Formats: sequence, C-alpha cells, structure tokens
Amino acid sequence: MLTFKYTARDPATGQKQKSIVQAESESAAAKLIKQQGLVPIDISVEKAGNPTNPFNRIKSKDKVLFSRQMSTLINAGLPLVQSLRSTMKQTTSKPLKLVLGQVIGDVEGGSSLSQALAKHPEAFNEIFIGLITAGEASGTLDTAMERIADQQEKDAEILSKVRGAMVYPAVVILVMLAVITFMIVKVLPQVQVLYNGLPGNQLPILTRVLLGLSHLVTRFWWLILILIALGGVFGFRWIKTVGGRRLMDRLKMKAWPVGPLFMKLYMARFARTANTLVGSGVPLLQMMDITGRAINNVYIQESLKAASEKVKGGKSLSESISKDPNFLELVPNMISIGEQSGALEAMLGKVADYYEKEVDNQIKAISTIIEPVMMIILGVVAMIIVAAVLLPVYSLAGKSFIN
Repeated sequence: MLTFKYTARDPATGQKQKSIVQAESESAAAKLIKQQGLVPIDISVEKAGNPTNPFNRIKSKDKVLFSRQMSTLINAGLPLVQSLRSTMKQTTSKPLKLVLGQVIGDVEGGSSLSQALAKHPEAFNEIFIGLITAGEASGTLDTAMERIADQQEKDAEILSKVRGAMVYPAVVILVMLAVITFMIVKVLPQVQVLYNGLPGNQLPILTRVLLGLSHLVTRFWWLILILIALGGVFGFRWIKTVGGRRLMDRLKMKAWPVGPLFMKLYMARFARTANTLVGSGVPLLQMMDITGRAINNVYIQESLKAASEKVKGGKSLSESISKDPNFLELVPNMISIGEQSGALEAMLGKVADYYEKEVDNQIKAISTIIEPVMMIILGVVAMIIVAAVLLPVYSLAGKSFIN
C-alpha cells in the first residue's frame, strides 16, 4: 500500500482539509476520501521519512498524547478507525501522521491495531505493542492505552532528570576547554615574544611545555579536528558493537559515581515496566522477555533470560532473580511479598516508586559532589596556566631588580 497526502474540501462547511490516506492507488485514495464525505482537490504520494533521522523521529510527548487521545475516544465508544482518524487529524507531528495513515490503512484492511503498529518498530517499541495486544485480548484497549501513556511519561521523566544532572559538568568542561585553548593559543605566545629579545634568558619548564602544546595546536589544528572527528565516529560505531555495548553497560553499573545511579535507574525501569505489563494481563514469561529488552542493559537482560528458564522449571519470579548480582536485594524481597500476598502488581508499583525516588536522591547527591570537584579541577588548571604566564614575568622582574 502507498500513503497519499491530499487536500480536500468539506461540502458542508466549504473548508479545505489536509491529511493523508493509505491506498493501493491514487484512484483508490480518491474513493476513500469521497467515502469520508469530502471532495478531493489534490492527491500526491507521500514520501516516507528516514526513521534513523533524528528530525523524523516521533517524540515521546507525541506518543503520550496519541495514547491518551486514543484511550479517551475508545472509552467514549468511538470505533477504532474513527478514533485513529480523529487522533491523526489532531496531531501536529508529521512523522506520526505518516505512520498513523499507514496504520489506518492496515486496520481497514483487516489487521488488528497491534499488528498494524508492529509494522513500525521505529515508532512503537515492544512494550507498546505488548500492552496493545493484551488490551485487545482482554477487551480493555482504552485502559491499555492509558497505561502506555503513564509508562512513557515516567520513563521520560526519569531520563530527563538523569540528563539534566549531566548538563552542569558538561558546561563546565566546555568552558574550561575554551579558556585553556585561548590562553595557550593567544596569551602564552606573547610571553615567548617578550623573552626572545633578551639573550641568555630561558623560559621555565612549565611555560616551555605549554608553548610546545601551543605550537602544536596552532600548526596542526586541522589534523587535531580530523582526529577528534574520526575518533568520535569510530568510537560511536564501536559502542554499537557487542563488545562495546557490553563494556559500556558494565561501566554504567560499576563505575563511580554513576554506577549506583544507573543500578537504581535500571531497577526503577524494571519494576515500572513489569508493573504495567502485569497489570495489563501480559503472561509472566512474556513480561520478563519484554522487560529485559526495555531495560537496555545486556547484563540485566541476560539475567532475566536465565530467570525465565528457572520460572519455566517451576520457580517463582522472586526466587529466580534472588542472589543475582545484577538486581539490588530489595527487588526480589519485595516481589516475594507481592507473590505471597497475591498483590504482585501493587508491589511492583511500590518498588518502582521507591527506586524512582532513590534516583532523584542519587542525582542530587552526585550533583552535590560534582560541583566542588569540578571547581577544584578548574582552579588547578587555571593556576597552572597563570603560573606558566607569570613565572617568566617574575623572572624578568627579578633579574631587572638585581641588575
């Protein structure tokens, strides 16, 4: 099927409408538009965007709004296709409009909503599809949509806090690099010019070292930029490899001071995702599989795969992850209480709430530590550069005084 964008006139109001429609051909698209009571004016094929392009990605807030609107419309009794069309008209996201146009075409062709959404993995992840599938099976699609929106908002909130904690040190490092570059490239060479006219004078070792760095930067700046760019490209590609991802995931879990933060973040994500899936009626083994991929850490994913094999053998979830080094001790203990009391969903929700608060506290603690550490580093670097500039000046002044 092709996606067509069209402009049509509503005979009742005389207003023009722009939207997209999924059809086999232009004539079939015109027929579908007429069935909506519209008069087509212009129809053309919509070019699909590149899903890997960050400018064509569907933002989390657009998917949250889509989920909430669908939940409200379905709960109000509107048919699925009508709800999808109404949501597509209201969204301002062009990539989402394009995807929804294709989804509507598939649903009208006989596919279920979960099957239609599953054709767009770049837009809808496995958690999204799993919850929709469970909602369709249980007849609670509106509730599933509401749970999806809550899940996405929680994930976005936590990630926003983590990224926000990294902004301050990143800004300080950039400012520090800019100051160092300016001092080395512009200020230090002036000290050398001053000394060159004085025979028998030798610059201090610290100044000579920084001047050597200055000459290297000024003469081979283009080569340095090329090396940085190549390092960034190859480093980014290496991180995408199996070995690179395993190393980065291990560093996230173990490196100080971010290790405790990421461990609590992973536990919060595990509990929140599991809570949402269990509450929607997703089977336990399927929940563990989907959650493992959603956490985005290969070690925890491997632990959940091993745990699922134990669950197949008759063990409970809490027993399966107990004593696993990739899970904090509180998680299996709380899950065990939930299993014994028959309130696993509620207990997973409490675990998620607890670790989300712990993530907030950890971010505040890291921010408290980072600020003085960064200031000390900045002060030491500034002292070294100032010393490299002033030592020759004091040396000259001392010699002039003696003479």
